[in-house]
Amino acid sequence: MATARVVLALLLGATVARAAQPDVATVRAAVEIEEDVYSYRPADNGAGPMWCSGSTCLVRIGGDVFASGLETLDDAKPLNNCRWTLFKRGQGGWHLQQADSAGRTREPCPMVGFPDGRLLMSVNPTLVDDRNAYSGPARPEILRFAAADAKQPPKTMLPQWQAAPPFTEHSYRSFAADGVRSELILFQNIGYTHAQWAFRDKDGNWPAAGQLKWPWGAEYDKPQPVRICYPNVALKDRAVHFCGVSDIIEPYTKWRAYKKEITGRGWDYDFRRLFYTWTDDVTSEKFHEWVEIASRDKTCGWISPGDLWAAPDGRVHILWTDRATDLRLREKFFPQVKQTHALNYAIVRRGKVISQRTLAEGGEGLSGEIPRQARFQVTPEGRLFVFYYVSGRDAAGKPLSENRLIELFDDGTAGPPVLVPLKHPFSSFFTTTIRAGSPASNTIELLGVRAGASSTISYARIELTRG
Repeated sequence: MATARVVLALLLGATVARAAQPDVATVRAAVEIEEDVYSYRPADNGAGPMWCSGSTCLVRIGGDVFASGLETLDDAKPLNNCRWTLFKRGQGGWHLQQADSAGRTREPCPMVGFPDGRLLMSVNPTLVDDRNAYSGPARPEILRFAAADAKQPPKTMLPQWQAAPPFTEHSYRSFAADGVRSELILFQNIGYTHAQWAFRDKDGNWPAAGQLKWPWGAEYDKPQPVRICYPNVALKDRAVHFCGVSDIIEPYTKWRAYKKEITGRGWDYDFRRLFYTWTDDVTSEKFHEWVEIASRDKTCGWISPGDLWAAPDGRVHILWTDRATDLRLREKFFPQVKQTHALNYAIVRRGKVISQRTLAEGGEGLSGEIPRQARFQVTPEGRLFVFYYVSGRDAAGKPLSENRLIELFDDGTAGPPVLVPLKHPFSSFFTTTIRAGSPASNTIELLGVRAGASSTISYARIELTRG
């Protein structure tokens, strides 16, 4: 494959102004690899290979990169009609190392990795033997593979939870690691009340476990806990940072009734409020009170978490995308609201938002561009980039589908967005994130779905070099 290069300093009709432009070296992005990893058949169980979006299914350990996959089983019915698979990239591309030979599950299985060669996978096998049963109890496990020989059977570890939580196939789990300290944390939701968590140290002990109770929605027609899902979780020096989106049945009676008229269903979930909490030491201190970072609750909009980075200076960087309103309800409830789509960025220090800006935005009265999923990329020198996908239409009205890169600076400002010349842009993707133990890198590695590809998971590698 020919190497494609682009100078990141090139301004491509950028919609983001650079408020303060540091004197930094030019950077080049070279697209080195674009290839398929595996194909899958939809399981029709409410999940899919990208469903654990706040965690990752792509991990780098030294010179090796691994991906976990999800395979639909022909002889089982939803919900538990999938099994995990494990791939490693070698000569000639990706090779299946092994697949679950006995267990069944619903959701994809995120991974973390440590520099000493330990590769760990979070799994949630059902405890129900009947392959036609719709749902039932499950048992969270962590499988430990050896990166040097990933075909060897893994060792199974059981997290040590507080009490005996009633886990099911709907785990909504989050798996994060501190690669430097070789420590990890696992969160797993229990209904609509809280998440259970368990922390494992470098010696293999489980010195801390507890419950993270959800924020309280006092403003709803019927006050209730605000379940948080799809969070980005970071573990660093035993501090834990947790940022996710509200995920509850429509809490406002008039909106729920109108949605039922449209859909015929008595339920519809909201994804409109972005919440953050943290603890300075998960082994000895409680989580702080929840902080609402952003909301589209007043106009029935939408929010999706993007990424989180806990920087060495104590600042926490947060990404998310949002939509202003639900067009199905606009004419009746919000006729004056313009529809917009935005990629947003905030810096938080000890629960206080100290900086916030929109990195890209489109919609009515703006442009036809729609910014979508985004991830951070941190280099060994501490430079921070945002890699994201854009769809919609360009200034000439032509269909748009591309990935872009923005550099973020210490003062909260941003550089111009620049096209990353992938032949097949990624619309949904994981990265080899620091939050899963992968090292900071000048290489962006992606695992996900390319625009227009509905049943194939692909990989790309993009090298950042000084010009």
